[in-house]
Amino acid sequence: QVQLVESGGGLVQPGDSLRLSCAVSGRTFSSVTVGWFRQAPGKDREFVAAINRSGYTTNYADSVKGRFTISRDNAKNTVYLQMNTLKPEDTAVYYCAARRSLIAVPSRDHEYDYWGQGTQVTVSS
Repeated sequence: QVQLVESGGGLVQPGDSLRLSCAVSGRTFSSVTVGWFRQAPGKDREFVAAINRSGYTTNYADSVKGRFTISRDNAKNTVYLQMNTLKPEDTAVYYCAARRSLIAVPSRDHEYDYWGQGTQVTVSS
């Protein structure tokens, strides 16, 4: 009973920034933990970042630490992924996912129950 819609992807050059949005509906927004995952061509889906219901517990993949920031705005029922200093290896389809809220924020895709349709991020010169 949770629907997620990603937006904000696009084609950018290395070093540029993008902000992805994940609009959540169908359940009280504050009751879900939300994560971002990505899948590049020929690769498995990988964890990017996650945030719990409080917004004060986050988890990041090592590959994006210091460059990406996950945040949430309960009033807008939206989770954001601010992506700075983008690299070609960040090119992927980015998905947001949700699950029942936990204190911890899991990094495995199988821990999440609801998924958006994905948004393409392409980083190329």
